[in-house]
Amino acid sequence: MALKSFIEVHPDSHFPIQNLPYGVFRPGPSAEARPGVAIGDYVLDLSEVQSAGLFDGPILGKSDCFLQPNLNKFMGMGRPAWKEARFTLQKLLSSTEPTLRDNASLREQALLPLNKVEMCLPMVIGDYTDFFSSMHHAKNCGLIFRGPETPIGANWFHLPIAYHGRASSIVISGTDLIRPKGQGHPSGGSPYFGPSRKLDFELEMAAIVGPGNELGKPVDVNEAADHIFGLVIMNDWSARDIQAWEYVPLGPFLGKSFGTTISPWIVTLDALEPFACDAPKQDPPPLLYLAEKISNNYDISLEVGIKPAEQKNSCIVTRSNLKHLYWTLTQQLAHHTINGCNLRPGDLLGTGTISGPEPESFGCLLELTWNGQKPLSLNGTTHGFLEDGDEVTITGYCQNQAMVTKLGSEHAQARFYHHLLEENVGTGDQVEE
Repeated sequence: MALKSFIEVHPDSHFPIQNLPYGVFRPGPSAEARPGVAIGDYVLDLSEVQSAGLFDGPILGKSDCFLQPNLNKFMGMGRPAWKEARFTLQKLLSSTEPTLRDNASLREQALLPLNKVEMCLPMVIGDYTDFFSSMHHAKNCGLIFRGPETPIGANWFHLPIAYHGRASSIVISGTDLIRPKGQGHPSGGSPYFGPSRKLDFELEMAAIVGPGNELGKPVDVNEAADHIFGLVIMNDWSARDIQAWEYVPLGPFLGKSFGTTISPWIVTLDALEPFACDAPKQDPPPLLYLAEKISNNYDISLEVGIKPAEQKNSCIVTRSNLKHLYWTLTQQLAHHTINGCNLRPGDLLGTGTISGPEPESFGCLLELTWNGQKPLSLNGTTHGFLEDGDEVTITGYCQNQAMVTKLGSEHAQARFYHHLLEENVGTGDQVEE
């Protein structure tokens, strides 16, 4: 019999008791941030659960990890603590357990409506790395910029390529962004300077690091999953014109660092386990340090919608899936540490743009419009790249025959809202969710 919560959860909710994603929230504008898990239309305040003495297992019973303003301490405690917390929370929230169900006072304190709280970044992000792990995305970018002779570089099939991003500009879903300024390719004698003319989204997910590793001690690829706390949906906003002019020889800089958006809820690998699937066959076989005994991706459906400014309806522009990644999440983490680099709890490892094999599954406007040559029609408006006022929505969910309830990773119908403002507007109003 499927596990069921005493809290009513709508069949279309992305937050059933099988999910229980972690986030950090404020119950009011002046309140302290605290950890929580999402269940149906509510967030369970874990600081209240801990203060009530309900985390009474051998690991969490001695910890103050849920009395912190972020999840870093809990993340760093590792899989035994995560499993203990999941067991405790699923028991507390189950329909057959009276401890919370029948305690009206505690329910009032600990269960808060999602639409009444303010979501925060769930962790302190010390470092951020963005990978380039989709073969279809790599091929399409190569075809656009280098032509059909060698669309994918010789090194790409041997190692997960990445660059070190800017952690300070990672923001939570719903945060307004300003169109970045920078230099573009010269049209005459000198480079263009001004607001980006080719602002793009990138459909990504990201792994959140749990326990780190000591400097000089790599993580074995077959143990890497124990260093991943969970996944978020991510949009690594990109100014393609700025990026194209600056990226040789050292890679992305101002074309990327102006903003990266993540979803507020972290879905754990334990929750995603029913949706594990075989990763694509890698040819040539990876070097020994990247060779996995079990090579898995996750079957996570992803889609992107764009709502043009002053329009009511969003248009779905792409549907993709995390399972399309060539390099797995665990290979990415193991490769990151093979030189001795030390990861820390809360570090963010982006997958890179997740594109599928078909045109309707391409993961960014660069591919979907073939660098602006084939504009999209959105509710009667023509789009090459993002316009001021556009809202971009990224949705992710899992569903299979064994679990007919969606298991998603997002807040407010599993969606991001990003309002790209005219450059003279300032930060602007928050977009309604």
